Amino acid sequence: MNAQAFIDAGLHYIPHIFSVPLDYSNPAQGHIDIFAREVSLVEDKNSSKPWLVYFQGGPGFPSPRQNGNNGWIKRALQNYRVLLLDQRGTGNSSVVNHQTLAHLQPQQQAEYLSHFRADNIVRDAEFIREQFGVDKWAILGQSFGGFCSLTYLSLFPDSLSRSYITGGVPSVSRHPDDVYRATFKRTMEKNQAFFNQFPKAQQLCQKIADHLLQNEEFLPNGQRFTVEQFQQIGINFGVSDTFLPTYYLLENAFITVNGKPQLRYEFLNSMLMEQNFQTNPIYAILHESIYCQGFASEWSAHRVRQDHQAFNYQSGQPFYFTGEMVFPWMFDQYVTLKPLKQAADLLAEKQDWAPLYSAEQLSNNKVPVSCAVYADDMFVEMDISRETLAMMPNAKAWITNEYEHNGLRADGERIFDKLFEMGEQTAANLTLV
Repeated sequence: MNAQAFIDAGLHYIPHIFSVPLDYSNPAQGHIDIFAREVSLVEDKNSSKPWLVYFQGGPGFPSPRQNGNNGWIKRALQNYRVLLLDQRGTGNSSVVNHQTLAHLQPQQQAEYLSHFRADNIVRDAEFIREQFGVDKWAILGQSFGGFCSLTYLSLFPDSLSRSYITGGVPSVSRHPDDVYRATFKRTMEKNQAFFNQFPKAQQLCQKIADHLLQNEEFLPNGQRFTVEQFQQIGINFGVSDTFLPTYYLLENAFITVNGKPQLRYEFLNSMLMEQNFQTNPIYAILHESIYCQGFASEWSAHRVRQDHQAFNYQSGQPFYFTGEMVFPWMFDQYVTLKPLKQAADLLAEKQDWAPLYSAEQLSNNKVPVSCAVYADDMFVEMDISRETLAMMPNAKAWITNEYEHNGLRADGERIFDKLFEMGEQTAANLTLV
């Protein structure tokens, strides 16, 4: 392990690594490494504060690398020791990318990747809890981390003292088609808000899109840049303070060389930096599977997009950005996803996905659950979240339009404080029953 223990800004960081089964139902298949970083106040070195485990959004992203005593961690450390979990396949855990999967055949890649969903992420956390000798601990899930939280509440509720969820209460039964119908609607609303604020941007976007239809442009990694890829930067509209930076990018996209327009290198480099799917392939290849229980996704977003033709740009028509969606063409165009194309198709066709949630268990929930639900969330639809919360006793929601999907990052200290107090009130009410 390359990570070390250290002290910074009054916080004590301790790395932990665990060897866990790839497949808990068949440990003989081999083991993978799971990394987690413990964070506590220096003065709490011998403290008996309870644990709070953080589940990052994604899927396919590691826990944040904390820099300073700030944000939600600052507030959480008043009451907890924090464990930042690098979910399997991410960060310092056994990583999944085009390099580590290159030696496998497509069927083997698909089989391997099928073990990297929320059910096994939660089993990894349970493995760590048992290794630590902890009776119960609290969990905080942001976005997809909230999906993991509901899986935890379904599978191992007796291991949890509290659950905090921000922008991440999923449906426990809906098909992803329902999710993407809502997502496309929200994404169109964000587009309209952006173009209303910057009317000139519509002309600039059409100019870039038409140029890409008529000319070959290449990103710094050698990948041809296409209209579909350009549209995908709309994913940023789901987080706060992104309209203006996006407009600035558009304003400065072109340069003239020998009398002909070209896309500037700086612009192309910025476009490459936007492509998180390149560096976090789980985000692409398992994205739709997070909704699948006993059925296949069959490239849900791609199919639903056909009912929203405004997102399929044609010259002379209005331009619209897409949002947090995954499409099969990405595995034809993205350099690091091309080697995973066949595996992606196999996973999109896979029907025998195990259940991720227990509606019966959640409908009898006894763990205090406190949620921040964002009314204008582009990624996790508020109405779907409310539908799930309505079936869960002891689950309280703070529904607000003060924040976008990234509220925990934007104002984490306030948000966690609110959720903590909600959880304490729910726990007190449970004690009175």
